[in-house]
Amino acid sequence: MVRLYTEGINIGYGEHLVVKDLSVKIPNKKITTIIGPNGCGKSTLLKAVTRIISHQSGSVILDGKNILRENTKILAKKMAVLPQTPEGTSGLTVGELVSYGRFPYQKGFGRLTQKDYEVINWALEVTGVAEFKFRSVDALSGGQRQRVWIAMALAQETEIIFLDEPTTYLDLAHQLEVLELLQKLNMEQGRTIIMVLHDLNHAARFADYIIALKEGKIVKAGNCEDVINQKILKEVFQIDAEIGRDPRTNKPMCITYDLVKGENRHEKNINTYDANICVNF
Repeated sequence: MVRLYTEGINIGYGEHLVVKDLSVKIPNKKITTIIGPNGCGKSTLLKAVTRIISHQSGSVILDGKNILRENTKILAKKMAVLPQTPEGTSGLTVGELVSYGRFPYQKGFGRLTQKDYEVINWALEVTGVAEFKFRSVDALSGGQRQRVWIAMALAQETEIIFLDEPTTYLDLAHQLEVLELLQKLNMEQGRTIIMVLHDLNHAARFADYIIALKEGKIVKAGNCEDVINQKILKEVFQIDAEIGRDPRTNKPMCITYDLVKGENRHEKNINTYDANICVNF
């Protein structure tokens, strides 16, 4: 059963279309990763599917309903979103930030119930940040902060979690820490995870389903074997990749790569850079 899918959505900023006539089905209770070059529409697609921004035409359907017509609190009980650069933590403790995940369930004056406190404490324990409950979020390391934000998403008690580049600015150990936590949530609790990643080998290692975007369109969507191969990576990234096997997972991995000769990449990069000056994709 597919709970979440798009039908011919177009997303743009002003007159500039970033995502064009895109239709995709997101596998339920799996990890889906979106990959592609800078400016291809990865984050824009994520924002539209989670209703952070509006799409110009087409539909995003969740549980048989158009998300544009869904009540905000009902939608917040179904999907949680971890943005690319979470903000607004100044002066908050870890426990206070995680408690914000209970907002969709609050009534009246918004006081936390016993059930709310139980869920908050559970989320802190599952993500391994319970010991920081009374510590300022600003005092934590990057990896610790990222786990706190994931704890807030878990406290929201949604079955679907979206993450936009959750490993950005983290060192190698913290990147693995976050991705292994997401994998654990998927395998043990059946959470549907949809995330944007830049690292192709992370995408191959942790994803069940990969969507490769280029210039706002899907080049290929499928399992790791379908996407992480020389032909698709050449078309999407203009690289000549050497593909091998991860000795621990037996999944495909990019061993090394060169730029494809003869591609007018300089002009493409200038155009992408100019677009990103105007709009943060």
